[in-house]
Amino acid sequence: MIVYHGSTEIVKKPDVSHSYRQLDFGRGFYVTAVREQAERWARRKADILRKDKAILNIYQMSENYIGMRTKRFDDDLTEWIDFVCRCRDGENDYLQFDLIYGKVANDKVFRVVDMYHSGIWDKERALKEIKVYPSYDQTAFITQKAIDQILTFETFEEV
Repeated sequence: MIVYHGSTEIVKKPDVSHSYRQLDFGRGFYVTAVREQAERWARRKADILRKDKAILNIYQMSENYIGMRTKRFDDDLTEWIDFVCRCRDGENDYLQFDLIYGKVANDKVFRVVDMYHSGIWDKERALKEIKVYPSYDQTAFITQKAIDQILTFETFEEV
């Protein structure tokens, strides 16, 4: 399966040590199967960092999950939203996994998560709001072992 990582750099050898903050699934290397999503992130990151180039890194992701501790959030948004909030609070539940897959909290979904996380909305209201937004996906490589076993750099494009 082809996956993408939006950046301002060419990332031929991804690693988990460059993850600088807690994201939806904790610290890790994130990819998506949605090209448009990765392109948008690359452009956004270039704007934020005032870089001239936005880079779309393209990888082949194998299904060789042998020995991998994986977590997959499919349609169970109840478990997903609580997991995302815990990760953003700095809790490290995510460290029990090598690879985590699920919905991404894009800008609109992020606002919903924030409203729930801050207690303004209850879980029922937040889950109802999330369901109206388009689904984007993300895969977080939590361990270097997962990257080395599953992800292979193919090429890059400037976007």
